[in-house]
Amino acid sequence: MKICKKISSVLRTIFGYGIMICLFAGGLTFFGYLAALCIGGETAAKICEVIYKTIIPYIIKGSTILVLLGLVTMYLNGEMALTPDKKKSSKHEGEM
Repeated sequence: MKICKKISSVLRTIFGYGIMICLFAGGLTFFGYLAALCIGGETAAKICEVIYKTIIPYIIKGSTILVLLGLVTMYLNGEMALTPDKKKSSKHEGEM
């Protein structure tokens, strides 16, 4: 079990930094679109095309892989966040 905790700790660090980088890269695309808006014309269209066709697919693929890594990390750590908890559901049913 100690090995799972150590692996989980390393994967959690990778997940944290990776998601931070993806969010930062996604935020930077805003400035690219803003620059394109200020420039205008054919140059702006090419800037938007580069952002949309080359940068954003990498951000989407990276964040998808990192979310899966985060789920693996949670399960290695023993957290079952995406499974229903029977005790909570029966408790809520009694309140209705």
